[in-house]
Amino acid sequence: MVPTKTFNDLPAMILAAGRGERMRPLTDVLPKPLLQVRGKALLDYHLEGMKNAGFKQIVVNHSWLGEKIVAHVDGGSRFGMNISCSSEPSPLETAGGIKNALGLLNPLDYFFVINGDTFVPDFPFQKIAPLVEFLRKSSPSISAYLFMTANPEHHLLGDFYLRNGLISTDNQRDQENIPDQKKLTFSGAGIYHKSMFKSLELDSKYALAPLLKNEMSKQLVLGEFLNCQWHDVGTPQRLESLNQR
Repeated sequence: MVPTKTFNDLPAMILAAGRGERMRPLTDVLPKPLLQVRGKALLDYHLEGMKNAGFKQIVVNHSWLGEKIVAHVDGGSRFGMNISCSSEPSPLETAGGIKNALGLLNPLDYFFVINGDTFVPDFPFQKIAPLVEFLRKSSPSISAYLFMTANPEHHLLGDFYLRNGLISTDNQRDQENIPDQKKLTFSGAGIYHKSMFKSLELDSKYALAPLLKNEMSKQLVLGEFLNCQWHDVGTPQRLESLNQR
């Protein structure tokens, strides 16, 4: 299929439906993506970065205290973008949330997703368009392109291996005799092909990791190291630390 959409039509999604249990009591009154780092909501760092990179079509999913997220983005007018909200009566986990938002995203093929509760003020959003054009030329079609980061103190074992641009699992390393190396942490930011989610049912919970591991087993997941500061704002202590820096 010859792409007919421009980069301005390339959809992106911010995952913002989590309950944020570890952030309580802060998240008893505010969704985690609306918590502030240095006077600005986590969500706004992503939205402003996307705007500066030329994104126009954004979807934000929500569940817990979702009305506050809807009011905050207000359709995207103050950000100069079209922001739609995908409501989940109860959180559907990452892959389930993406599946439910596909109708709003309406991707030609690829789309970009990032976690709403991470602090990545210098994320290279400008790289997404060239990467999508690169992925569109791949045969067979690459299923996902992930941004990996150094392992934080609370996740020292990491998630996946990154070697020569290919992302793999423990099973692959053992089967293919991949040289011993340290795993990296998935940053929560990635580019996905819509075909990854075609077998999922709407309004159902699905984790993303099993889908990714299945595609990794077929060597259809690429990635790169995210060479900028990245923080998983998962506890009040981590939030406080960021605000004290």
